[in-house]
Amino acid sequence: MGFYAEQVLPRIIDVACGVKSAGPLRRRVCEGLRGQVVEIGFGTGHNVPYYPQAVVGVMAIDPSDVAWRLAAERIGATNIPVRRAGPDGQSLPFDDDSFDTALSTWTLCTIPDAGAALRELHRVLRPGGTLHFLEHGLAPEEDEDVRRWQRRLEPVNKRVLGGCHLTRRIPDLVIDAGFTITALDVFYEKGAPRPLGADSLGVALVP
Repeated sequence: MGFYAEQVLPRIIDVACGVKSAGPLRRRVCEGLRGQVVEIGFGTGHNVPYYPQAVVGVMAIDPSDVAWRLAAERIGATNIPVRRAGPDGQSLPFDDDSFDTALSTWTLCTIPDAGAALRELHRVLRPGGTLHFLEHGLAPEEDEDVRRWQRRLEPVNKRVLGGCHLTRRIPDLVIDAGFTITALDVFYEKGAPRPLGADSLGVALVP
């Protein structure tokens, strides 16, 4: 992966994802998590303080050893067991129907095959289980100017931020993986440039 990707990028993402304005969004997306949870793109554990007490355990998926070390303090501050269980959201090391809920925050932009990761989450969730997601992606259709900037910036953004795409259609990817979206809020993050902050926050059900 190289020194930048292995050692520097996780620290940059830790700071960028730890901004104060992200806290209320993390709290919203974590509402309703329960039982056994699988979280892809666990990163440095910024969601940990927002896990509800209804969560009994979390299996964390992330490729970065550095990010996992940076997460240690947040993991140590919760009474919810959190265990690192694998590096790749596209190939989860779990049996079918293993989890009650799943969580993904600002992750599907960087996974090479986001559709494969979503299909894996669908596979490991029990019927009636829910995926809670908070992702940035392609701006709304009526904002074509923003979309043009996203297409211009995406090649640079991918190089600098570990393959982060700006133009993925997140709700469409979730539906294509077999989920039924039961709640969805599409908005721009406050304080973020619109091409970088077009977010979808929602809950999707395994029928």
